[in-house]
Amino acid sequence: MSVATNLLKIAFFDTKPYDIQFFQPEIDKFNQTNRCKIEPVYFSENINLSLLSQVSEAAAVCVFVNDVVNREILDELKKLSIDTVALRCAGFDQVDYQYAKSLGIRVFRVPAYSPHSVAEHTLALLLSVNRKIHRAYNRTRDNNYSLEGLLGFDLYSKTIGIIGTGKIGAIVAEICRAFGVQVLLYDKYPNLDLAGRISAQYVDLEFLLQNSDIISLHCPLSTETYHLLNKQAFTKMKDGVIIINTARGGLIDSEALVEAIKLGKVKAAGLDVYEFEREYFFKDLSNQVVKDPLLAQLLSFNNVIITPHQAFFTVEALTAIAQTTIANITKYKLENQVQNLVE
Repeated sequence: MSVATNLLKIAFFDTKPYDIQFFQPEIDKFNQTNRCKIEPVYFSENINLSLLSQVSEAAAVCVFVNDVVNREILDELKKLSIDTVALRCAGFDQVDYQYAKSLGIRVFRVPAYSPHSVAEHTLALLLSVNRKIHRAYNRTRDNNYSLEGLLGFDLYSKTIGIIGTGKIGAIVAEICRAFGVQVLLYDKYPNLDLAGRISAQYVDLEFLLQNSDIISLHCPLSTETYHLLNKQAFTKMKDGVIIINTARGGLIDSEALVEAIKLGKVKAAGLDVYEFEREYFFKDLSNQVVKDPLLAQLLSFNNVIITPHQAFFTVEALTAIAQTTIANITKYKLENQVQNLVE
């Protein structure tokens, strides 16, 4: 950006009406109090080469979880002298950030927008699949008040294995202890203060898989964690385990999950993410047929609840995302201050 122009153009991709609803007030607020003005350009489509040609004067691009920022995109950004990629999310597995670094392109993220929103959605999924809330809702709308098939179990005294104990996983652990649930923890970097505070125990992954009645995923997606729950992992679990995933779809081998559900190894699953969600989530495809056979199977199971990557979707979270993203860009572009950098 040329400082002399006093204009900071930001290209937003995969933009929905609610993104504009929360970003525009923050942009207006910034423009009212600064000589330099932000000029947003909103695209509903995911980032691609064709759209980038329309924003050659942009100072930064802003992308979401299903925008793929690969080498081809990064090369084009470099060619256009766009040196800033702002993720309006915490995860960054969709960005080749090491290659971006080699090109001198900075990648920023929102590491902690509202961990409570995701943690609370995790418990909502767990309670719903256990007590069959989705099935009861559909029944009563049809004037059917039978209890057959709606049997659940007390969470009290059960054991939950929490994989990943960052901000979200830690809050889930604290909420579960309030339910009287025994908590097992697994993380490469243990939070011993958390474990002591809630009387939880860090264990190795195999022990967690073997001894948990419920397993909840809260770790980032990487080459190390890809398909963390695969066929071998499912065979180690208790029969009748409940699986909850509000982290990243690629943490679970979907084919292995489908098989584990069919065999009864997995009693129920609550999924806010799916490893091949990019073609489906955040879109209205209600007039189309689901072509993904694994997704179609998961949707057909009455013991599976799938929500459309909405765990983050609260007023508090969207406000924090907008505020942090605008700050990440403006602090760097105008003051050369780096915060929330992906390294």
